[in-house]
Amino acid sequence: MSLPAPNWTAQEIVAHLRSIGTEENRAGMARFGIKTATALGVGNADLRPLARKVKRDQERAQALWDSGIREARLMAAFTGEPKKITIATCRRWADDFDSWEVVDTVSDMFVDTPFWRELIDEFASDEREFVRRTAFAMLAWAAVHLKKEPDATFQAYLFLIETHACDERNFVRKAVNWALRQIGKRSAELHASALALAQELAASPDKTSRWIGKDAVRELSDARTLQRIAAKA
Repeated sequence: MSLPAPNWTAQEIVAHLRSIGTEENRAGMARFGIKTATALGVGNADLRPLARKVKRDQERAQALWDSGIREARLMAAFTGEPKKITIATCRRWADDFDSWEVVDTVSDMFVDTPFWRELIDEFASDEREFVRRTAFAMLAWAAVHLKKEPDATFQAYLFLIETHACDERNFVRKAVNWALRQIGKRSAELHASALALAQELAASPDKTSRWIGKDAVRELSDARTLQRIAAKA
């Protein structure tokens, strides 16, 4: 097959992915808890450069998503158009979530949509493990990437973190912890608020809340973190 081109179809992209996937990569993915039932064995080191070459196209991204293939769905997230995807489509994609890796990759795309706050609130209230994880993965990505968003937005979301800190499911608790840490590293003001919440959770009688809190306190109190926060002030 020729080198990747911007006008490649979803079918051509999938065919290329099939040609470069390896069983060795699939085995490596499994060791990291990545679901490999639909995986072709192509790592992100190959997927991201490919995504840059074929560029963004929401219609093609939908076709990639509909294939159900692990790598094609990651390519859908890398090459979808956040300003063109609809909230209904985001909800349909979330219905298909069954892997932390796909959730975290798609969440990075979702935070660039104009309705990202609505999705966070909606997904956090959803009882499905991977959908709720999406809310907090989005919150973590938003704290990192949305530089122009006022700190007040993230200050308000600390309540959501506190509310769901007792969700003991592995993929939820880790995302709640991730969101708390990223908010705390965003600015000096948010650091103080996030650290206070982390300390409160660390003293909780609830085991999951306590784990989230202690882990966040550890990172937010680290000397390197404090140096970076001071540099932002």
